[in-house]
Amino acid sequence: MAIRNFENFIPEIDTSAFIDEMAVVIGDVRIGADSSVWPMCSIRGDIHSIRIGERTNIQDGSVLHVTHDSEYAPGGNALQIGNDVTVGHNVVLHACTIEDGCLIGMGAVVLDGAVVQSGAMVGAGSLVSPGKVLEGGYLWLGSPVKRVRELNEKEKSFFKYSAQHYVQLKNRHK
Repeated sequence: MAIRNFENFIPEIDTSAFIDEMAVVIGDVRIGADSSVWPMCSIRGDIHSIRIGERTNIQDGSVLHVTHDSEYAPGGNALQIGNDVTVGHNVVLHACTIEDGCLIGMGAVVLDGAVVQSGAMVGAGSLVSPGKVLEGGYLWLGSPVKRVRELNEKEKSFFKYSAQHYVQLKNRHK
């Protein structure tokens, strides 16, 4: 696995987390307990911080990055991902906030300053525009993303199931 320092920043990865040997983690990155990062992911905290909570899975081919401090983005934007989050294959998360218990569908893109509130589902292939706030408890779809409907109980329970499934799967890989 490629875990690299950048300048004075050393990635902090909980000992119970799993980072696939084909993933790259660089710089100011913290990854919490029982989380997993799968093949071909790029997590680059070189110009701002990236924080990934506990029991969160970042699936194959996803790209996580941040925005630097400039006149165009005063203070820059970190990337924050909460606990029990499932990030599907080939997702781009750029300088946004994903709160606890969310599901980000395959191929979705979430851009700078956007907030996906706890319990929201972003459908596959969706685009979340900069600064957009997605209310929890709903399915969001499209490009640009729009609120489609309230999630049912089975869908809501799947979020916890998915997080737990990936904890078990990373344990098998470890």
